[in-house]
Amino acid sequence: MRPTTVLLIAPAFPEKTFWNNKAVCRVAGARHTAIPLGLLTVAALLPPDWQCRLIDLNCRELTDADIDAADLVMTGGMNIQRPATLAVVARVQRRGKPVVVGGADATSEPDVYEGADFLVVGEAEGILGALVAAWEAGQRSGRFAAEKFKADVTTSPVPRYDLLRRADYLYYAVQFSRGCPFTCEFCDIIELFGRRPRVKTPEQVLRELDTLYESGFRGHVDFVDDNFIGNKKAVKAFLPHLIAWQRARGYPLVFSTEASINLADDDELLALMREAGFFVVFVGIESPDARTLAAMGKKQNTRRALSDSIARIHAAGLFVIAGFIVGFDSEEAAVGRYMVEAIEEAAIPVAMVGLLAALPNTQLTARLRQEGRLFPVEWQLRMLTAGEGGDQCTLGLNFATRRPRREVLADYLEVVERLYTPSAFFGRIERASREYDCFSPPRPLDPAAPAGFLGIGAGDWAELRRLLWHFLRERPGALRHVVGLLYRCARTNPGALRHVATQAAFYLHLGPFSRFVSSAIRRQISDIDGGRWQAPVPEPAWSHPAA
Repeated sequence: MRPTTVLLIAPAFPEKTFWNNKAVCRVAGARHTAIPLGLLTVAALLPPDWQCRLIDLNCRELTDADIDAADLVMTGGMNIQRPATLAVVARVQRRGKPVVVGGADATSEPDVYEGADFLVVGEAEGILGALVAAWEAGQRSGRFAAEKFKADVTTSPVPRYDLLRRADYLYYAVQFSRGCPFTCEFCDIIELFGRRPRVKTPEQVLRELDTLYESGFRGHVDFVDDNFIGNKKAVKAFLPHLIAWQRARGYPLVFSTEASINLADDDELLALMREAGFFVVFVGIESPDARTLAAMGKKQNTRRALSDSIARIHAAGLFVIAGFIVGFDSEEAAVGRYMVEAIEEAAIPVAMVGLLAALPNTQLTARLRQEGRLFPVEWQLRMLTAGEGGDQCTLGLNFATRRPRREVLADYLEVVERLYTPSAFFGRIERASREYDCFSPPRPLDPAAPAGFLGIGAGDWAELRRLLWHFLRERPGALRHVVGLLYRCARTNPGALRHVATQAAFYLHLGPFSRFVSSAIRRQISDIDGGRWQAPVPEPAWSHPAA
């Protein structure tokens, strides 16, 4: 029997999102930021005689010939990719081919994808074998659901990195753990992967890195864990292996990840991450208000001075990208001003500030539904498909807010418009640069070795020149800020130059993106002022949280 041919399609992200950082990709000569690691893992779980191809719609076009050449198409992604995923399903079915949909969004809201031929809910390791068996038995449709939180990640194979075109991506990715021990009301990680972080073995992760290394890859690798330090004991056991791997190969890679703010409390862990080659960490801070943090269940962020915690992470040689949210019930008026002050004081250059969104199956969504405040799914889908797209920065608040909606939007607008003026943004980079104590391991000198943007390799100065050239072409008004920043950093803390240049590059995206968000929020405020806004559900009687 002829082997099954599978086409894996990664749906496109909307153009206007915080994370779709095409401007920095242009500087590096890449097409997209992150690889579709989930689909690469799915491909590795399929029978070895099945023939797989990958098309990432963030990097290249899909043709009818691509679809026609496949026996089976597999796709799926995150909530923000929903319109693109549904479009893929419809197009594939028009060509008469069966399509499988899985992934985070299909697991969260499977009803949205009832039109797919096959629907896979849950982690692939726990259920993909049943799909394969059904296909080989001649079934051409079906529904498959994995038992929650039971997938054994120690059996997860090395992802099919060979399906990628290396030059397409800003960085590659691996995964060490799934799950998070915290119970943040708004977060869907514990609903998708559970509260007990499950970890791969050190040998597994090193095999994945060996695969990348042996393919010739050098540069930036992201650990995509939702909380890399969710299981501190396991992480501390793993990092010495990673350090030894890096030393033996002359430090060919640098790493990024996401972690909770309590990372700042553990000097041993920070030192291990520094020595392993981590250079950036995303931290979910959410709010400067302790009462709001406690109300959302993020108590690990309380009982600390935010600026001190960030400074300790900076001093370990990692720069911080942080997440903040506006729209919680417990917020008071002028939360926007307090948030800006907290971000400025902590010198966090890249702050992802979004509007609160009630994600499917979260504790927040359950509460809002019970209170009759949750907007219907159709509202969000309508918003996702309207205009130029967006993310939680423009499409959040999918519920009736406790404070007047206009007041929440005005606070959010203040944050967006104050954080991303050139003087504010580059000023935060400069203040943060004084705190960096950067680790400088041996670096390969092979000019042929590929590297991610300002990653390890001999091309750093060439990339600095490209960075300045792109500022000259795209954001000439900010060029003097960049040149002055790089000059002063080179004089006072040259080891931090790559950190500083990498963060400066974000402005190529965040400058125009902040203006897009500002314009969208101003339109929403104008609709409220003009009586054109009508909530899909009855709005509560407005009351100040402190009342």
